[in-house]
Amino acid sequence: MRKSYIKRSRKTGLPPGSLIHIGTERTEKTRITVVDYAEDHFEEREVQSADELAPYCGKPTVTWIDVVGIHEPHVIEQIGCQFKIHPLLMEDIMNTTQRPKIDDLGKYICLIVKLITFDEKAMELRIEQLSLVFNDDFVLSFQESESGIFKPIRERIRNGLGRIRRMGTDYLAYTLMDAVVDHYFVVMEKMGEKIDSLEDEVVANPRRETLKGVQQLRDEILMMRRSIWPLREVVTLLERAESPLVDKTTAIYFRDVYEHTIQVMDTVDTYRDILSGMFDIYLSSISNRLNEVMKVLTIIATIFMPLTFLAGVYGMNFEHMPELKWQYGYFMLWGVMIVIALTMLSYFRKRKWI
Repeated sequence: MRKSYIKRSRKTGLPPGSLIHIGTERTEKTRITVVDYAEDHFEEREVQSADELAPYCGKPTVTWIDVVGIHEPHVIEQIGCQFKIHPLLMEDIMNTTQRPKIDDLGKYICLIVKLITFDEKAMELRIEQLSLVFNDDFVLSFQESESGIFKPIRERIRNGLGRIRRMGTDYLAYTLMDAVVDHYFVVMEKMGEKIDSLEDEVVANPRRETLKGVQQLRDEILMMRRSIWPLREVVTLLERAESPLVDKTTAIYFRDVYEHTIQVMDTVDTYRDILSGMFDIYLSSISNRLNEVMKVLTIIATIFMPLTFLAGVYGMNFEHMPELKWQYGYFMLWGVMIVIALTMLSYFRKRKWI
């Protein structure tokens, strides 16, 4: 899934808060989009540098700053300085190997979750990191690449649909997390289709390629489990509304996200059990196929044993063998051999061996 990594060992010996990108190497330019809104106000624009974000610091409206591309340290550092984000949090944002977690620093809350998508062309999972930082004034979202799952949210904000324009930053953070978790269900449907296809193939036509497919799918399910399992703790802390940045009315919505997370985890565990059982089914199918082949070979060998015996007897070069002088001896021997073969086949069929 991830082909080229900047290794974590590059940070060895550097002071805490050093911004080093750890993740898939990318060459595209970091893109920053600003969505600023209130119930009677909406503004959306793409900025070229972090310096253009200064007017949005401390605005009474809700400001959503979406950063796509976290591989340019100087850009991420400038954004952190503009909104006074702790350097250690910015360091975590650039480290895409982070475990899903929540950091409540009082002035703002930082959430790190995993964004899981399904690549239709490659037919495999893509797991990337999504970081959310929010307080009463703004929401910062940091994505590794453009996923497209936030497009419906942008449309709702543009058109003033639902309650999002009337709510605060905590509700926007909930909406973004809800989109991530809801997309897990889309991915699980795709994984379910792959499992169904492999399951039929394992039973009907098990091959070495099938076993590789089962192993690959099992690895993907395990990666999903590692990415989703810690999310329960993150959402649990948010639904308790212990932070003044999360309103009690919004905490109810986070509880819904928690329930969806549990549903996804149940599905992941079910798929993991199914894939574990597929290995046993594969071995049983291979064993059954081998038994069928051995049974056919055994039946053929058993039928030819008496025929070989007769052919061997009359193939001996003794001078005094009465049947050798008989006019119909050759045809009679063939008749006896055919009768023996048909009798044995009838017996095997009666015993349901074939």
